[in-house]
Amino acid sequence: MDAARLGFSPDTVIQELGWDEDVDTELRSAIEGIVGHALVDGESDEVVDGVILWWRDDDGDLVDALFDALADLAEGGSIWVLTPKVGRPGYVTGADIAEAAPVAGLSTTTTSSASAEWSATKLSTHKR
Repeated sequence: MDAARLGFSPDTVIQELGWDEDVDTELRSAIEGIVGHALVDGESDEVVDGVILWWRDDDGDLVDALFDALADLAEGGSIWVLTPKVGRPGYVTGADIAEAAPVAGLSTTTTSSASAEWSATKLSTHKR
């Protein structure tokens, strides 16, 4: 996926959660290239414009992770849940994401390929 399709733009602050050695470093670098600076981690206390959440089947409770991702997210921001593709270790079904999203107050809007190994599902806050 072209990182630009994630909808990030220059000078936006993107938080990265769930980083581990298996993440797609090329995708991360492409996102940083678009926004013009490094991604911020979960220790940051600044308001962020978007979140990328690397999520695997054995990472715990997705609803809890989504609530954590919402903590610093600006109004109107999006969360991209990046999961291993079918057949890869840690694969997460789309149904699992679709089930967790509304519990956290989010709507599933888009799912697509993010890279050779990862799928991306965009979650947005409900319109008020």
